[in-house]
Amino acid sequence: MAEIFTTVFLSCVLLCVLLRQLVLQNTATKKTNFIIILADDIGWGDLDANLSPEVRRNNTPYLNLMAQQGLRFTDFHSPASTCSPSRAAILTGRYGLRNGVTHNFGVNSVAGLPLSEVTFPQLLQAAGYYTAMIGKWHLGHNGPYSPTNRGFTNYLGIPYSNDMGCTDTPGYDLPQCPPCDSRGPKGNRLLGSERRGCYSKVGLPLMKNNSIVEQPLDLWTLTETYKSTALSIIHYARQNGQPYLLFLALAHMHVPLAPRLSPPLSSDHSVYTASLQEMDSLIGALKSAVEGSDTLIWFTGDNGPWEQKCQYAGSVGPFRGKWQVNKGGGSAKRTTWEGGHRVPTVAYWPDKIPPNTTSSAVLSGMDIFSTVLALAGVMPPSDRRYDGVDATDILLKGGQTSREFLFHPNSGAAGQYGDLQTARCGKYKAFYITGAAEACGGSTGSEELHDPPLIFDLEADEAEESPLDPQTPEYREVADRIARGREELLWDIATDRSVSAADYSIDSKAAPCCDPTQPVCRCRTRGLSV
Repeated sequence: MAEIFTTVFLSCVLLCVLLRQLVLQNTATKKTNFIIILADDIGWGDLDANLSPEVRRNNTPYLNLMAQQGLRFTDFHSPASTCSPSRAAILTGRYGLRNGVTHNFGVNSVAGLPLSEVTFPQLLQAAGYYTAMIGKWHLGHNGPYSPTNRGFTNYLGIPYSNDMGCTDTPGYDLPQCPPCDSRGPKGNRLLGSERRGCYSKVGLPLMKNNSIVEQPLDLWTLTETYKSTALSIIHYARQNGQPYLLFLALAHMHVPLAPRLSPPLSSDHSVYTASLQEMDSLIGALKSAVEGSDTLIWFTGDNGPWEQKCQYAGSVGPFRGKWQVNKGGGSAKRTTWEGGHRVPTVAYWPDKIPPNTTSSAVLSGMDIFSTVLALAGVMPPSDRRYDGVDATDILLKGGQTSREFLFHPNSGAAGQYGDLQTARCGKYKAFYITGAAEACGGSTGSEELHDPPLIFDLEADEAEESPLDPQTPEYREVADRIARGREELLWDIATDRSVSAADYSIDSKAAPCCDPTQPVCRCRTRGLSV
């Protein structure tokens, strides 16, 4: 009997030791979760924490709290100032001249982000992460170009911008677009409702993985759909003990705006405010859901405000591009002026990122690729060159080391798509070509070539109003340094054997359509959760 007791006792002790070792091993190998939140068409001045206390409007209390408890970047930039190029660069860590995506894809695009490109979700997925995406994709919606073939296990969202299709109850836009016409495309043409910027030939689709679950979707319930799906993803991964990547590409703050907040909106100005508050509330729900877990939340934007939308566009803060504005046209989205690509950015990671810290390091959305992979312990393929840098030291140790150079590609205002026509070096910014987007009211500016380049000192002139005198030693030194950096990068791209080319061909049959026999492709199913 004593021998049996001893045997059982030793077995229990051994089992406890083994269980403890397994727990320790699991703890040691536990991987960080990542939530990347990408706002659309958001201005640097839309984040209250970026503004001085006397002008704050308390529209983003949850983001403000994340900044207070984490890290706020003041000189962070989208990789481009329009949607598809910016998203492609974020996912691949490469400029558009390398990854092939230099301008936007459309409703009728047959392809998307070149299949030769590797995304960081693909690499995390291969490393055992549960990867999910919610929201706007805009990198190809057909076959192999869809999100579920580019690294995401599950997807729920709109395949492109939320203004690229009609809805039954349109949101706020300028011009105001009509609802989907029950007579379909022919009826819409007869009514002349194909206004500038208004898509009436196909309903806006909501897709789950590779299937359309609602067309046209309901813009007014989209935020709640995204929030409930995001919370389900977090819960699912937690229940399964699996590290996860959630890439949340919001419809906010892109028109049409469709906020569902009370009290009833009293003015056009309050529409944007209500939408901003709605976005912030969604982010607050995610923040609450991950409390106590090892999760990095990284919030940023894909480009600056769409200025021609007037009261439905965001704020660039002090980055007004006054040199261009004085000559005519807008200086935000679709331009390389600061308002087009300097975006509000916050990183929140309790017990890892020191609270209430600010970084003025010059960084780009491309750096998310390198930083997330480094934090996950995943190496990217070595057969290609990358433009993203690892910002781990800045995130975790308060480092302030900036990129030596950051180049801004043309996204439609001037020159050829993708051309690296503007360069940043320290506090200086050089324009080889200037141009404007359409401003509120319709004015546009002409394209101008600059040889020698136009150079601004952003530290002394954040509004980009008065360029340096080309005759000064300061100018000549900066111009020479930037010219060398630009030439080195262009040579590096020219000799990169893994440069891709995107297929921008279109076909009317490529548009997502759940039922071609119905006007505007109409259908609705249940079961939206990823």
